[in-house]
Amino acid sequence: MPEPLHKGERIFRGIPVSVGVCRGKILVLGRAQHAITKCPLSDSELPEEVNRLERALVQTRHDILDVQHRVGEAMGAAEGSIFDAHLLVLEDRTLIDEVVRIINGEKVNAEYAFHQVAERYASTLAAIEDDYLRERAGDMRDVTGRVLNNLLGQQGGPDVRNLKEPCIIIRHDLTPSNTAQMDRSKVLGFATDIGSKTSHTAIMARSLRIPAVVGLKNASEEMESGQYALLDGFNGIVIINPTDQTLFEYGQLIRKQVTLEEKLRDIISKPAVTLDGHRVLLSANIEQAADTQAVLESGAEGVGLFRTEYLYISRDHLPSEEEQYQAYRQVVTALKPHSVLIRTFDLGGDKFLSHLQVPTEMNPFLGWRAIRFCLQERDIFRNQLRAILRASAEGNVKMMYPMISGLDELNQANALVEEYKAELRKEGVPFDENMEIGAMIEIPSAVMIADALAKRVKFFSIGTNDLIQYSLAVDRMNEKIAHLYEPTHPAILRLIKATVEAARRNNIWVGVCGEMAGEPVLTALLLGLGVNELSAAPPLVPQVKFMVRRLKATETVALAEFALGCESGSEILARCQDLARQSAPSLFEDKG
Repeated sequence: MPEPLHKGERIFRGIPVSVGVCRGKILVLGRAQHAITKCPLSDSELPEEVNRLERALVQTRHDILDVQHRVGEAMGAAEGSIFDAHLLVLEDRTLIDEVVRIINGEKVNAEYAFHQVAERYASTLAAIEDDYLRERAGDMRDVTGRVLNNLLGQQGGPDVRNLKEPCIIIRHDLTPSNTAQMDRSKVLGFATDIGSKTSHTAIMARSLRIPAVVGLKNASEEMESGQYALLDGFNGIVIINPTDQTLFEYGQLIRKQVTLEEKLRDIISKPAVTLDGHRVLLSANIEQAADTQAVLESGAEGVGLFRTEYLYISRDHLPSEEEQYQAYRQVVTALKPHSVLIRTFDLGGDKFLSHLQVPTEMNPFLGWRAIRFCLQERDIFRNQLRAILRASAEGNVKMMYPMISGLDELNQANALVEEYKAELRKEGVPFDENMEIGAMIEIPSAVMIADALAKRVKFFSIGTNDLIQYSLAVDRMNEKIAHLYEPTHPAILRLIKATVEAARRNNIWVGVCGEMAGEPVLTALLLGLGVNELSAAPPLVPQVKFMVRRLKATETVALAEFALGCESGSEILARCQDLARQSAPSLFEDKG
């Protein structure tokens, strides 16, 4: 339920996905609905029904290409590439063949068959625990809606291109296509009942620089068009009928945020160096080649984590060696001479392709995934390792293996790399003979044998998300125990410190690429524990750099010493917050 702030005000809380504050009248758009009826057909009508489906697919492809072209021209290739996933859905023969099978087998109309199959696919994606994959359900439904519109001869979705006056859009959901076509002079901001920070709709909002809030639950049912509202994209709040006092307070917030953004822009080209001269390598995490521009604009010094498993999203097959090589090469050459750290496929868990036909596991996160999967699926692993080696000839490439739990896994993986190096030498294909190879530290057992691992790699990268999950036995997606997911838990900090000490004894470096690295409140703690590199999502890099440049290495060491001697995670967090606010107060002013 909405909360009252002042008399007459109503506040709805959601998830902030695109920063900024706007105010104006709201326009509530109804849910997209298709009246899908099941119509029985005769045998003689079936061939034409399949042809009707094919024509709708062709028309949908034309529609999406048109949107992609306009988005590419207006916002750039990276934003336009979002629609590559939509196009791939239309080329998914597994899906299309299943629709044709239902048309012919059940003798029904194309729209009914297509809706049945597509909704099953989307529902499966929506139920997956991985945020990135779950949000692809929105892409699937975006394409589904377009196909159904073409089959039914209907106009597609709400018309957000020809608005009569400036307004804040409120809707249950907005597809990437809807968002991309918004008239920026008329759409002040938007809010939806569902969605998350990783959705393509959220990405489009950030690219358009439109303030946006998602995850408001049933807000669209409780608001009415014409009401006056204030949308806060910093804190994820929509206020209906804000009072003069609220408007004054938000005026102050806007001025402070503008000042902070100017400060962040000013340091983008500057190094991440503490006040007393300690240099920190600050890198960015990416998921696809199209993210390269965001890395350059963030002020990061290269890529600290390239999540390569996302190369196969929306495909009905794994990418070939050549396809992977071209993707890696694109990133490496664009960021040269900065390093690009490529993580080998972290497949498994909930990230399997349907065509692999992997049996369901009772606990997939403790099962056949990551390096375990790759060492058994040698053909898949060979294609990737050869592609990475080939890309290493084009720039500064480093590579690491995910989910290493024991020495045997590392030795097997390194042996395969040597085998494929020999293949490439024999073929006369160039690669970097001295490419650095590292191991991710995500499992407590890896910390316990860190000295042995360190003798066989050039660096460690600590994946704090999984390290916390596996160490504390906490599934942070489980609302009942999510409060136990505690990055400042004393055990976690001691595991990080033990990893750093093993690395130092063996003269290798240590990075952190999990969510802890992108949290400015924890920057001082990680530096004090001795990590050499922090790698975060591109939008977070400027804030982390801002924090680094306002800290002293001596005070970070003192913080870490306190934390390692403390028995309470909440006390450690409080001390981290105090130092962060003292060092960079403008990062935290008026943030909820």
